[in-house]
Amino acid sequence: MSSMVWMRSLTVAMLAVVGMAAPAAAQRVVGTGASGPAPEPVVLDNTGLFQEKFVSVGDDLFIGGQPTEKALRELKAKGVTTVVNLRMPQEMAQIGFDEAALLKELGITYVHIPMRGSAENPYGPAQLDTFASTLAGARGKVLLHCTVAWRASHLWGAYLIRDRKMPVETVLAQTRKINLRDDAPFGTQQPIEGFLAKPVPGLLPPKPRPQP
Repeated sequence: MSSMVWMRSLTVAMLAVVGMAAPAAAQRVVGTGASGPAPEPVVLDNTGLFQEKFVSVGDDLFIGGQPTEKALRELKAKGVTTVVNLRMPQEMAQIGFDEAALLKELGITYVHIPMRGSAENPYGPAQLDTFASTLAGARGKVLLHCTVAWRASHLWGAYLIRDRKMPVETVLAQTRKINLRDDAPFGTQQPIEGFLAKPVPGLLPPKPRPQP
């Protein structure tokens, strides 16, 4: 075999290997087959789309603050089939449109897990269970949102620690890039610890509330 023919054969073989490996390189987060460490969040432009924060994690999960109607319609076009909302009904009554009705119109599954750290709507393991089962059962891309992605960051972090077995230090670094705000003066309980029902080492102590 001439050297030129041999080189061509080698090139074809290498391209075939790369082609076979491409699907495995997809960064899936959603679905029953998704496991192991999650990729780093990527900050996206939220202008006219989301309140304060909008990020992607892998190829099939978005995390953000409150979406606009425009954002939900655009996400439908991008393959989002499930929206998980952590906001309370009182909060949703102030956004200027009916999110649940719009999602029904778009054919998107709506999962509402209202939470605010109260006895009635806690940051608890049951809420984490609901999110984990929703993520596993989704058959397309997923949006997880609250108001400014704070509750969403804590829930996502708890899921990464419990269900994806990621190191706490790595999880805190990733979720701080979203909107963890673990040093914010939001009370005595960190939501991530409520979801996990145990202390999480490495969380920042809350800053004192500003005095009037």
